[in-house]
Amino acid sequence: MRLLDKSNLQLELPKLGFDEKQLMDFYDAIEKPYGMMLVTGPTGSGKTTTLYSALSHLNKPGVNIMTAEDPVEYNFFGINQVHIREDIGLNFATALRSFLRQDPDIILVGEIRDFETAEIAIKAALTGHLVLSTLHTNDAPSTITRLINMGIEPIMVSSSVILIVAQRLARKICQNCKEEDQLSETTLIRAGFPSDKAQDVKCYIGKGCPECNNTGYRGRIAVHEIMPIRDEVKELILQGTSAADIKKEAVRLGMSTLRQSGLRKVMEGITTIEEILRVTFED
Repeated sequence: MRLLDKSNLQLELPKLGFDEKQLMDFYDAIEKPYGMMLVTGPTGSGKTTTLYSALSHLNKPGVNIMTAEDPVEYNFFGINQVHIREDIGLNFATALRSFLRQDPDIILVGEIRDFETAEIAIKAALTGHLVLSTLHTNDAPSTITRLINMGIEPIMVSSSVILIVAQRLARKICQNCKEEDQLSETTLIRAGFPSDKAQDVKCYIGKGCPECNNTGYRGRIAVHEIMPIRDEVKELILQGTSAADIKKEAVRLGMSTLRQSGLRKVMEGITTIEEILRVTFED
């Protein structure tokens, strides 16, 4: 069973866990007039909330926004939302085709599951629409190879995709019972901290109290990996480069990996090393 607490839905982008540079890259992408932005991650990683927050930011009078969702999880005033019903033939591809006849400015596709949906979404992004959607991949660079493996031409991917966001949800330390955690320098270096900084890192943990039901955690925050598709990355996509090499180039251009973003939240005292090791991995 999936429980959605609409009264507690947080739709303000600055409160979702982005750091300053990531937030700037995100705003830069969603404020473009056309192109495709993809949010990727496993089920329950907060993808829908991130997309809804983007829609909330973009939802202004005079902007025609249409969504195809399965199911519609939150109703927006002023946005045309369509609930997908596979049993009567109303799938993502069918909904997208009908959307394009109505000249929307922004289209949200709940999920890209097959070649047909991916192809129409990319064509929409190339013909003057901003398209937002989700995929299930492990990180941002592997989203490129996933689209190509679906059958999309590399030139179509490099021309249409403007930003990829990979994310996970990490539990936050309970502020009522938060205390410093004594971890060895070796443990911190193994987790991914540079050896010259590991000795100065302060980590925290929740010891457990009635407020957090003795778990030590209360609330969750998103950990992001944001990859803008810059010219250097586009060139690698056209060459058919592997996801690993695309990742190296994106990191060189300033991308923080999921693990790096998570470790920053550990340094800020928001979450624990244990939690970041649970939700992220490093190659």
